[in-house]
Amino acid sequence: MKHAFTVGPVSLDDTQLRALLMLHLAGMHENSPPDAVFALDLSGLAVPELTMLGAWAGDRLAAMGALKLLGDGQGEVKSMRTHPDFLRQGAAAALLEAIIAQARGKGLTRLSLETGSGDTFEPALALYRRRGFVSGEAFGDYTASAFNQFLHLPLN
Repeated sequence: MKHAFTVGPVSLDDTQLRALLMLHLAGMHENSPPDAVFALDLSGLAVPELTMLGAWAGDRLAAMGALKLLGDGQGEVKSMRTHPDFLRQGAAAALLEAIIAQARGKGLTRLSLETGSGDTFEPALALYRRRGFVSGEAFGDYTASAFNQFLHLPLN
């Protein structure tokens, strides 16, 4: 069933966000080599350069994601995860659009992300590519490996 999603800031104190974050971290550790997990925990999300957003279906958190400001006109998509009850219903797409709009609103010129490889990551990769993200070089503090990959979206 398709839902109308409302996207906006979500507090790190929100219990639904914390539960979805725990699911996200568990999934990253389950599906990634130990040295290739770059998902942020609560302390990593609680920094001033990061804005956490949620996509809501009524009073339920359907998906989460964040925009992290990197400096020099660059931004990064972090912590994208859809709750299993809302997979393939448009929550992540609505959230990604809001993150892109926020990045543009802040005058960023490029939005990037790091993700893994393999079947588990294919639905997310398809979403990012449909939105115009293209594969590219490592950025920020990341180092390229056989597992991770980097996508970029020019915003200018």
